[in-house]
Formats: sequence, C-alpha cells, structure tokens
Amino acid sequence: MDLTWIRWLLDSYAFWLKRELIDRTGTLEEQSERLYVSPFVVASHTKAEDPILNFGNRQALALWEGTWEEFTSTSSRLTAEPANQAERARMLDQVATHGFVTDYQGIRISRSGRRFLVQQATVWNILDDHGITQGQAATFSQWHPLAED
Repeated sequence: MDLTWIRWLLDSYAFWLKRELIDRTGTLEEQSERLYVSPFVVASHTKAEDPILNFGNRQALALWEGTWEEFTSTSSRLTAEPANQAERARMLDQVATHGFVTDYQGIRISRSGRRFLVQQATVWNILDDHGITQGQAATFSQWHPLAED
C-alpha cells in the first residue's frame, strides 16, 4: 500500500468533509491498517482519462469479489454496468467541480456480475501536498443486493 496515497486520501477527506474518516492516532502505518480493516467500503482511483482503481479496503474487495491484484488492475468505470456509466461519470464531474458529493446513490456491479445498490456514499477529490487533484475516493456503509434479471 502506498502510504503517501493513504495520507492524501485521509487528509483530503478531512479537508472536504471537515471531519475524519477514521481515527488518525498512531503512525501512518497504523492508520493505513485501520482504514483497510474498517467495516465500511473505501475505494479510490488515480487521475487519468480512464482511471484504474488503486486502493480498496477489505470491505471493498469483498463487495467487488476480487483480490487486491484484481481490484487494483480494474478500470474504475467497470465498477458500473455500461448502462450506468454515464450517470457515474456525471457524479464524478460534480466531484471534480465541487470537491466532493455526499448522499450519492448508484448501482454497481461486482466481478462476478452481482449487482448492488450503493446508498449514502461520499465521493471526494484526493489532493496532494500542493492541493492538486490526484484522484478520487469513495466511501459508503450502505449497499443492498439487487435481484438478478
């Protein structure tokens, strides 16, 4: 895990939301472990034309049914079905413009094709030490499986 990325992710959440995502006591390594084992989903991608996921905590890996290697080699857009990718892109544009969104809801899909509804998600821009956007992250603790068609 890239500890600089974890620090940027956590610092950016605090900057935008004016509260901490996790307890920030201890070393950065301890904070990173705390983030990884949190019971809520946290995932992020870098800034690119077609961003690749670069972090998912244990809950994200379980929900998307993948290993670390599989998750972190996946295009972020593929977490949504093609029919839902335009809506996802609009939300990410809002984040890019405003810094963050809260109370986001959207349908996502796992590696095996299981669909689920994400509710009350927060998505935010990840800023580096110079305030330059390097990617985006999301967190949520509410999701519900959707019936198979």
